[in-house]
Amino acid sequence: MAQNVGATDGSVRIGLGAIAGLVSLATLVGALPLPALASPVLGLGAVILLGTGVTGVCPLYSVLGMNTCPVDTR
Repeated sequence: MAQNVGATDGSVRIGLGAIAGLVSLATLVGALPLPALASPVLGLGAVILLGTGVTGVCPLYSVLGMNTCPVDTR
């Protein structure tokens, strides 16, 4: 797949993924009073955000025809 996530978009995804991961872990250990379901949902979201931010490829963007990468990498 061609890269379709730009630098700014990738940085935002990595930042949000890190925050979601920390909140997930804090919920898991009981430091935050969130419902039990919040931890795995936030954890999965964190993995997806971090993965797409680091690789620069978002499958949903491909399906929707979006591209935030300013350079055509084809």
